[in-house]
Amino acid sequence: MTTQPALSAETAEGELIADRENRKAHSADEGPKPRSRGRVGQERVNWSTTVILILCAVTVLLPLYVTISMSLKTSGQAVDGNAFSLPAPFSFDGFVEAWTLTRFPVGAAVSLFVTAGTVILTIILAAFASYAIVRNWDRRLFRYSFFYLLAAMFIPFPVVALPQIQLTGRVGLDNPLGVVLLATMFQLSFSVLLFTAFLRSIPYELEESARIDGASTWQTFWKLIFPLLAPMSATVGIFAFLYAWNDFMMPSLIISDPNLQTLPVRQNLFQNQFSNNYNVAFASYLMAMAPAIIAYLFTQRWVMAGVTQGAVKG
Repeated sequence: MTTQPALSAETAEGELIADRENRKAHSADEGPKPRSRGRVGQERVNWSTTVILILCAVTVLLPLYVTISMSLKTSGQAVDGNAFSLPAPFSFDGFVEAWTLTRFPVGAAVSLFVTAGTVILTIILAAFASYAIVRNWDRRLFRYSFFYLLAAMFIPFPVVALPQIQLTGRVGLDNPLGVVLLATMFQLSFSVLLFTAFLRSIPYELEESARIDGASTWQTFWKLIFPLLAPMSATVGIFAFLYAWNDFMMPSLIISDPNLQTLPVRQNLFQNQFSNNYNVAFASYLMAMAPAIIAYLFTQRWVMAGVTQGAVKG
């Protein structure tokens, strides 16, 4: 008498499971339900955002187009013609004259030295400082050091320009090396902010495993932590590159020798000679900003990815 209810219960459960499987198979065969056309259209096209993005793109691309167009014109076309018209025929005389007039190879070498030094020092020092701050966050000194570095982000260079000029002149750093050190100092705050946000996502258990295997703190950082910081190091390096390459005020105030000036400063020094040669002026501008544009076009995905990862993981 007691086995019949048990058998019926098992049978009912089996039928319920079979019914669920049939429903799943039936829904899989039917596929997802189509959405209404109006809703799909609203999700695909957001006209207000699209118009704003188009205006922003025009604001950026229009000056770039004028620069390229004017640099490829002859001197007469640049003076008498329309700035928005296409050059006919194309002329590279402006680039040749700008190359010689501004001593472009020398200026490019100085800018490359300043930029490379700033990028390397910023990545290494910011990674060191961020690692020490994150792993010693429970200590008051390291927390205050972090807040002190963040406060430096709100101090622009013109505020401290005069004492920095006097200091670098007294210690013999009124040269590109002094610009490298100052640029690194001003990039350090934002770089530490990005690195600390990323480091908090790295489990501490990885370092404990390395120490169990006999690795020192120095070995743990270089062989384990620093390779994991590669995405954020790329982001920090790109920001430092764009800042150091395009900076005008700091090199113009710090470097005392005109022959050791960077490209942006050299353009300003020869501005009077460009007054009637618009094609030469625009050619020099294009030659100076081309490396920064090319670098950003090839690395923009790392910029956005690094900032997003730091914001989410922090």
